Amino acid sequence: MSRIRSVSAIQILDSRGTPTVEVHMSTDEGITTKASAPSGASTGTNEAVELRDHDASRYFGKGVLQAVNHVNGPIAQILVGEHVFDQSRLDYLMVQSDGTPNKSRLGANAILAASLALARAAASTARLPLYRYIGGCNTHLLPCPMMNVINGGSHANNSIDFQEFMIRPIGASSFCEAVRWGAEIFHTLKQLLKESGLTTAVGDEGGFAPDLPSNEAVLDLMMTAIEKAGYRPGEQVSIALDCAASEFYDISLDAYVEKKRKKLKQTYAERSAEEQISYLQELCNKYPIDSIEDALDEADWKGWKLLTSQLGSKIQIVGDDLFVTNKKFLQRGMDEDIANAILIKPN
Repeated sequence: MSRIRSVSAIQILDSRGTPTVEVHMSTDEGITTKASAPSGASTGTNEAVELRDHDASRYFGKGVLQAVNHVNGPIAQILVGEHVFDQSRLDYLMVQSDGTPNKSRLGANAILAASLALARAAASTARLPLYRYIGGCNTHLLPCPMMNVINGGSHANNSIDFQEFMIRPIGASSFCEAVRWGAEIFHTLKQLLKESGLTTAVGDEGGFAPDLPSNEAVLDLMMTAIEKAGYRPGEQVSIALDCAASEFYDISLDAYVEKKRKKLKQTYAERSAEEQISYLQELCNKYPIDSIEDALDEADWKGWKLLTSQLGSKIQIVGDDLFVTNKKFLQRGMDEDIANAILIKPN
């Protein structure tokens, strides 16, 4: 069996120009791999810790040299000399070496990048693509893509608080066709924005970031783009939302506040959890929405239970900031019938 010969890390910049960890790994069979740790613009309070240096003189405190040193030191000591196919045990040893419930000592960014580099080394050694090495010999299905076409919230400098507006080509016969449909709708949407005199600049995650007066205005524009591109909303293409509601929940008011519109001194809404759920129900009744992520604040478990009871049999209710890819929170969700889907995000 192939063994790990060397493990090292460097600090690189991610797509947002922010430092992150990149791990390089080599085996005694001459295979070399590398992997970097992704990060999000908005994060849940309970997420695994992305270890940063907090040195204000470098990268505004966002450097990751501590995490790099942890890969070059204790993580390398765990991995070097081990079999590349021993993924589960080596992941376990890295987590145990960290010794904290949220990976705050070594850093989830250091552990994840090392784990990804290991998986790629094993896949290359087995002469398999990564998806087949992880998924097994019967892996053959790809998910329906969710394409982020309009950005708001933390991903855009506009007046929309919902973070992502997505299209789902649910009627496509293959992943290839789904991608084509999405691209055609995306370009049709761009043309509609141009014709309306709105910006076609994109937000943090690739969707357009126009200044529109409401969530409904965004959804109306998406419906027009879907139809103009030649597809039937609801039948061939559905809509998904990522509210990222923790970003606009005001704990002092116990309300969901359209903070961006409030800051701009525009007419804005303040909604209780019940009113927020009713508002989302209205949107689902008016538009072909079949998936909503982070509809409520990450700590509003009571609200999530009500939301699930009212919409869970009709659409996908996705917990991201709610569950933060943590078995403890997922188990609570299962025990209490809260949400019906989880976003798995290794970082």
